Amino acid sequence: MATIAVENYLKHILLLSRDSSELVPMGALAGALSVVPGTATTMVKSLADEGLVEHRPRCGVRLTGEGRRVALNVLRKHRLVETFLVDVLKMDWSKVHTEAEQLEHAISDEVLDRLDALLGHPQSDPHGDPIPSKQGKLSSQVYATVATCLAGPNLRVVRITEQSAEFLQFAEKKGLQPGTTWRVTERDLTGGLVTLRRGTGKPLALSLAAAGNILVEPLKPATGPAEGE
Repeated sequence: MATIAVENYLKHILLLSRDSSELVPMGALAGALSVVPGTATTMVKSLADEGLVEHRPRCGVRLTGEGRRVALNVLRKHRLVETFLVDVLKMDWSKVHTEAEQLEHAISDEVLDRLDALLGHPQSDPHGDPIPSKQGKLSSQVYATVATCLAGPNLRVVRITEQSAEFLQFAEKKGLQPGTTWRVTERDLTGGLVTLRRGTGKPLALSLAAAGNILVEPLKPATGPAEGE
């Protein structure tokens, strides 16, 4: 059974890699885990000996098939626990990450499957992050950010990528949770601002940096009845 430290390393390698073939720089991994590079290198060498990662000195590290399987299972636990804490226990979505970090290492696979069923097999957690399936499938769909969208079309918020408590509290206060619908009314690249509007509500101005943390998808316009109907 993997230790907490092993699970944390594998999960962060997964989160830092854009695909299974990408090498994650050791500096980036050390930073994500808040350890010095030497500590990260020692642990990665141990993981390589166990067949969980492939380590290329001075290049980086990537997961093996077995390492990816373990990492996806830990990530599934984390995101299902976050969903349970928000949807069932009604906890603040800006506070559940820390709780899930602890619980992801304690929950058994049997309890996890029951939790998944209880929640109705959700595809994403409260922040919009995709939840890996039991079979180890993880959605890799790419979305635009509010910062890059043109004015006009209606957009549905699908994910908040900046998940500090401060940003999540800001997003909730402004009504920017996943599932809400907005449209860009103005992009001021010189001033570094994007202005949004929700329905007939008041305009909301966001910095490009903040807007870059909000992933959206365009909503298809409703189709009316065919002419003559």
